[in-house]
Amino acid sequence: MAIEWDSAGTLTRVIPGAVAGGEPVAAGPVLPGMANVHSHAFQRAMAGLAEFRGHPTDDFWTWREEMYRLVARVDPDDVEAIARYLYIEMLRHGYTAVAEFHYLHHDRDGRPYDDRAEMANRIIAAAGNSGIALTLLPVLYAHGGFGHRPLSPAQKRFASDPAFVISLVEEISAFNLPDPMLRLGVAPHSVRAVDALLLTEMLEAANRFDATMPVHMHVSEQSGEVAECIETHGATPLDWIRDLVAVDDRWCLIHATHLTQIEARSLDRTGTVAGLCPVTEANLGDGTFEFVPWFEARKPWAIGGDSHVSVSPFEELRALEYSQRLRHRRATWRPTKRRRTWRPTCGSAPARAGPRRFPSRWARSSRAGARTWSCSTAATWTSRASRPRSRSASRCSPATPIACATSTWEARSS
Repeated sequence: MAIEWDSAGTLTRVIPGAVAGGEPVAAGPVLPGMANVHSHAFQRAMAGLAEFRGHPTDDFWTWREEMYRLVARVDPDDVEAIARYLYIEMLRHGYTAVAEFHYLHHDRDGRPYDDRAEMANRIIAAAGNSGIALTLLPVLYAHGGFGHRPLSPAQKRFASDPAFVISLVEEISAFNLPDPMLRLGVAPHSVRAVDALLLTEMLEAANRFDATMPVHMHVSEQSGEVAECIETHGATPLDWIRDLVAVDDRWCLIHATHLTQIEARSLDRTGTVAGLCPVTEANLGDGTFEFVPWFEARKPWAIGGDSHVSVSPFEELRALEYSQRLRHRRATWRPTKRRRTWRPTCGSAPARAGPRRFPSRWARSSRAGARTWSCSTAATWTSRASRPRSRSASRCSPATPIACATSTWEARSS
């Protein structure tokens, strides 16, 4: 098999049965580049810092306090440096595109920068300098919790409304688009951070700007969040959202950990993507997504690094696989008829990470080289550097935090 790509690194042709001529020949298996559908780049700087028990019931909410301590310290230079380093790591591990769920908008005191797009532009610069395709998702974050709870001092850097988000999108678009390596979308943060009016205003504004732009949102991430949503709105997070706006193939539901099977089945034929972050979800003890029926129904899904305790797509997929073995108490869960778990996560559907043009990892790092590659297996070459490496931050067993519903399970002395 031979593959060809253009000067932008976009695959243009796959030739089955090709005989190798003067082209380079792949030395081993060939895999498509992977899209990382959910990223908070700055959180890479705290990987490993929340692995010690600080409270008997450590969970997402106590972890969040550690994250807020980082938020209070980073400035634009820090964010750009962290993101650039992270994106280079992603490329080395096999990711070729990332969706950045960007909510760090303001300065340390919660005041807008003179250039309101300062932080967003730093993310764009980091992606451009590293060479990864970017979908930038400015986040709508208006409330500190249900019932219009005010933002806490630690959350002031996130403060935004639909007018701010869409103005950010317009400004970034005017200065940076068209660019085959950049796409824009919007991200209402969660049902606890937006209300009904804000959500509908955000979607209406996004539709006016670009009716095809992706929409990402944290949905049913925490069991406590689901319970509080039912108490406040009389509905689960997904039901509340769907009562207000259409959820279709532009949407990526991030985590979706506690969706009911009735909710999951209601998404049949909508094209909605489940954006799963298995390592982070295990690291925080959030729970496990009921993946098997979703997979068997051939509904779209993707993986994300989220807090980036790991940057390897191989580790994310392994954590997803093992979570289902634990959930169903089976040594294997996939059907006799083999279906690949890598391939469905690599597409360029609008809700997934990256622009519609999906670049070859090798072509992007070797643009001056040959544009044809002969191989014996699949469609896109991934360098040896993208093979997973052992990382101390991801050597934990996903099973234990999930079973205990806590983000740390062993008391350790510092």
